[in-house]
Amino acid sequence: MLRKLSTSIALVIFVAGCGSTPGERAVTGSGLGAGAGAIVGAVTGLTVVQGALIGAGAGGITGALTDNSNLNLGRPIWEWGSGSSTAKSGNSHARVRNIQSGLARLGFDPGPIDGIAGQRTRLAIRQYQKSRNLPVDGQATRSLEQQIVADANRA
Repeated sequence: MLRKLSTSIALVIFVAGCGSTPGERAVTGSGLGAGAGAIVGAVTGLTVVQGALIGAGAGGITGALTDNSNLNLGRPIWEWGSGSSTAKSGNSHARVRNIQSGLARLGFDPGPIDGIAGQRTRLAIRQYQKSRNLPVDGQATRSLEQQIVADANRA
């Protein structure tokens, strides 16, 4: 029983690495933790619901506490095949790299050009959005990428 539980916890910790932000990792970790916990609950003295609740909590906390330097499994599961990729770059990391590069050429400091929408990148996006009288949300969207790349090419 303890071995099954520890294996499930290890799986949740590993898979909670999906996503580039703590929020994405928390959501991914919660969902996967709930699934793993339900299985543990079914094969142990817990109920399926108890196992799912414990797993969701453990997975969510683990996902929120990890960052890309601990583990980077790429885009969150809910983005797989969603069409959220850019036509030019093929994935959200490439989109963020394009945005970071353009922001740097325009004089905004996105931090390292690494394809990770970290705190400095989101701050630079918000500064850019504010300077262009755009809605300020700090999100690395496809339309923002197109606008920044166009602005950087004109500069």
